[in-house]
Amino acid sequence: MDSNQILRQLPSVDELTNLLESRTGAFPRFMVVTEVRRVLMEARQTLCTTGLAQRVIDRLTEIARPSLRWVINATGVVLHTNLGRAPLANFEPISGYCNLEYDLATGKRGKRDVHTSALLDRLLGCPSIAVNNNAAAVYLALHELAAGYEVIVSRGELIEIGDGFRIPDIMARSGAILREVGTTNKTNLDDYRNAINERTRLILRVHPSNFRIEGFTGKPDLHALAALAKEHSIPIYEDLGSGCVVDLKPFKLQEPLVGDSLRAGVNLVSFSTDKLLGGPQSGILAGRADLVARLRSNPMFRTFRLDKLICQALETSLRSLVFERWHEIPALQMLSLSADQIRARSEQFQRQISRYETTLLDGESVTGGGATPMQSLPTVLIAIQSADATALERKLRFSDPPVIARIENGRLVIDLRTVLPAEEVDLLRAIEA
Repeated sequence: MDSNQILRQLPSVDELTNLLESRTGAFPRFMVVTEVRRVLMEARQTLCTTGLAQRVIDRLTEIARPSLRWVINATGVVLHTNLGRAPLANFEPISGYCNLEYDLATGKRGKRDVHTSALLDRLLGCPSIAVNNNAAAVYLALHELAAGYEVIVSRGELIEIGDGFRIPDIMARSGAILREVGTTNKTNLDDYRNAINERTRLILRVHPSNFRIEGFTGKPDLHALAALAKEHSIPIYEDLGSGCVVDLKPFKLQEPLVGDSLRAGVNLVSFSTDKLLGGPQSGILAGRADLVARLRSNPMFRTFRLDKLICQALETSLRSLVFERWHEIPALQMLSLSADQIRARSEQFQRQISRYETTLLDGESVTGGGATPMQSLPTVLIAIQSADATALERKLRFSDPPVIARIENGRLVIDLRTVLPAEEVDLLRAIEA
């Protein structure tokens, strides 16, 4: 049968739409017609005329299913960039209207960041503003404080993080002029001192976050660098990236604290809230009152402002941190689990698995999300025996809810560190299905 004969067998748009009428009552007719046209167009191109009705139904069903979905993270990566980084704390989104920019006390227009600024002030001890992510925070700081003038940065801190975010590129877009000092592995205080001139407006220090240089390295003590900046009346700004506000040393994790930088004399800091702070995506700029006021008045601040859902989610996380209710921050709760605690959970969970042979293995979890590079946490893995680990991983990924696991040494492994206790029932059902 030649192509013309095949094409003549295709139904018209009306014929196929009417044929599907009894199965597509839940969808608007215009939507059904649109998908019918698309399926028929593809059939003309591929000359595949079978299963047309089912293809339309599958397309409509796919559109009806939410794209953004809850997944179970069984990888052991706590701040999983592809899974939304920090898991959100429980909060009930406000339906209807809210006082996002309305001052209930005065009955006048208010500012939307008032819902988080008071909590941040108590957490950090200084004024702050919130924008939609840390990249926006970096851009805003450079644009307001140094556009058209020089910013001194160590060569070892001209970093690139995920998705092509490069410090030199952000500086160029902001209008700031990059003044590199030192070398890739060593920068000393005199390098900064010798670079200061009448066009210097800012000293920038960048925490590397997702990599580490070891060996013959060195950089000035932060107190000394802050003193140099103060001596020349130049603000010092530090981009901390991960935004750690809780000391993680008891959990064997080394990450600089935001408060330590401020106490060392840094005039302005920026950091993410969806990493080690454990909240939703946003970026915080905190520090000297006059600098924060300038950032707030910059026209670009409105471009980067938070949505009301993020405001509420961030307020929820910050309140838990201020009142030291660490158990309400899922990411901090996960990071605090010991290997023995995870072993106890894993042994109990393992006993419930009947479909597969399983083995418990000592392993490692990671913080992820561009935080604590080269640092891991001891954990216990549940290794599932399967003839085809790749196929099993795919089946779990297509379950409802999707389960994201990892393959290690040819075996599919589950790390309960990143599985919330309430998710274990759904995880077990997905494995047994």
